[in-house]
Amino acid sequence: MEPIKTIRAKTVVLPVDNVDTDQIIPARFLKVTSKSGLGANLFTDWRYEKDGSPKADFVLNRPEAAGAQVLVAGDNFGCGSSREHAPWALTDHGIRAVISTTIADIFRNNALKNGLVPVVVDRATHARLLASPGMEVVLDIEKTTLTLDDGTSVSFPIDPFARYCLLNGVDELAFLLGQDAAIQEYESRTTP
Repeated sequence: MEPIKTIRAKTVVLPVDNVDTDQIIPARFLKVTSKSGLGANLFTDWRYEKDGSPKADFVLNRPEAAGAQVLVAGDNFGCGSSREHAPWALTDHGIRAVISTTIADIFRNNALKNGLVPVVVDRATHARLLASPGMEVVLDIEKTTLTLDDGTSVSFPIDPFARYCLLNGVDELAFLLGQDAAIQEYESRTTP
């Protein structure tokens, strides 16, 4: 995982409440163990016709969504099952952060473990973002702030350990492996 200190990107808006993980990545695509390629199936039932052609009116298929790395979603994003494939699909598509007023707990935890930044903001900030698709925003992970295009800045909550991992580009396993010397030293002192 690459370190994430700042994300400066434009937004794409999906103003739908209660988007569950089966809508993000349908169960029929969960037979893989690799993160690679899942982005092609992100929101597949909403993005594509039955014949596989893109639906022109879906937000991710519109030309103005090209290159957007921040998804502004409706309330309660990521509810449903605990599938880790949902943040995998988002990141494989190029989404680096999701902004909402509420993000489901299990999805939030899976996102943080996979380098996707879940950002919870107040209703007024959320309303501004929903009304301004394509706005360029800056997410500062170190300061835990979101700055809008007019300079308005708001704080967002993030677990301190998850923040450390994002800033240093490590997941939980890499963090533990980085503690090997301390673990060995402790073991040598406590093992008879």
